[in-house]
Amino acid sequence: MTQTTHTQATPAGGAERPRSPEFRLAADALRGLRQELFHDAFAYRPLPRAKADGRLARRSERVREGASWTPHVTVTGLGLLAMLIGVSTTSRPGPFALLCGVLALGPVLLTLVRPVGAFWVSLAATTITSVVGGASGFDWPWAPGSFLSHLTVLTVVALRTHPRVAAWMWAVTAAYGFVSESFGFGHLDTDVAQMLLLSALILLAVTVRHVRTQARREVTAQQTVTEVERSRRTLLEERTTIARELHDVVAHHMSVVAIQAEAAPYRVENPPPELEKAFATIRENAVAALTELRRVLGVVRAEDYEAPDAPQPTLADLDGLLANVREAGLEAEKAVTGAVRELPQGVELSAYRIVQEALSNTLRHAPGARARVEIGYVLGGLGLRVVNGPPPAPALIKPSPGAGHGITGMRERVTMLNGEMTAGPAPDGGYEVTVFLPVPADTAVEDAA
Repeated sequence: MTQTTHTQATPAGGAERPRSPEFRLAADALRGLRQELFHDAFAYRPLPRAKADGRLARRSERVREGASWTPHVTVTGLGLLAMLIGVSTTSRPGPFALLCGVLALGPVLLTLVRPVGAFWVSLAATTITSVVGGASGFDWPWAPGSFLSHLTVLTVVALRTHPRVAAWMWAVTAAYGFVSESFGFGHLDTDVAQMLLLSALILLAVTVRHVRTQARREVTAQQTVTEVERSRRTLLEERTTIARELHDVVAHHMSVVAIQAEAAPYRVENPPPELEKAFATIRENAVAALTELRRVLGVVRAEDYEAPDAPQPTLADLDGLLANVREAGLEAEKAVTGAVRELPQGVELSAYRIVQEALSNTLRHAPGARARVEIGYVLGGLGLRVVNGPPPAPALIKPSPGAGHGITGMRERVTMLNGEMTAGPAPDGGYEVTVFLPVPADTAVEDAA
């Protein structure tokens, strides 16, 4: 016996039938309405206290404490005003008037802790007030107190949420008003148009405020990122400059080692083979190290970078530097203390660059001021102090921020040599840079030898 299984195809138009654009648009709209106004509508979201940053707030702790409650006091005041209007305008005195006042105050106060839920409570309170308060004439469906209360609720909730919530609240308010108009028999007119017009203007202003705040926040974040990237780029540029200079210094010393190792056997008559082999090994290692150094550090050179023909500057060249800045209009003097001695070339180069950058900053930021360069040779290293006085006419100085490399470059050089540095305003209104570069005594003696 043979069994045959029949497979029935899914008919066209079944569960997998594509939806029309209109259907998808309506479904998205209902999903947005449910997400914004129904999902956790009565969640507890207390209104945060304001930040008091005014001049008076910075001077007094009591003023700062009171100013932080300004939003809560403002909302409560509007609620009490709506309550007074509700009590005074109702046509039914006694308990009904008090109930109308409470129904106007309640939704406003609820915005302080449950903002979205306050919107629904405001619509319910409006309905109860219209029935209990005996609204007549033009006060349908919003009595005067309920009118102010609902506008306040819309404004506070829109301020505390985002523009989508404001749009949905306005749409629901419009739908509520149009439905209420159909039940407004016996009324000369309604105040639905006034409510929709005023609420639209208020919510539009709140939306513009949200957009401006968001734009300002994004600009601030972008500026922060840009500043961080600029600082990082400046740091990398300074490290690249230092690496280039040290490459030239180290390459010079390694070349000298290789040449001396090669020439040393010829200075001694009949040197032993072991000595010749040792010098040959020294030369080979020096040449290999020099090759690797150029290969590794050569990547930091720019394509248009050319090694300087002259040797790197040292502290002995400071007189020429001071002469140049004097020609530029800066009155600079130099004072040297301690026993002057030759230091490692890296220390000499870094000290020269630090003094050069400090004097350049003086020319840029304090034109016309006097500068003093102090150099102290001590047992443990080298001390530098570059200080300038205040500019004679600070009001006439034009902003000159420069490339932002000055202090960063100094700190990089000091850090590279395990030194210490302080930079900041001087007591007399000028600026002071103090640096200490440690130099072991045996290193200085060997270099001098």
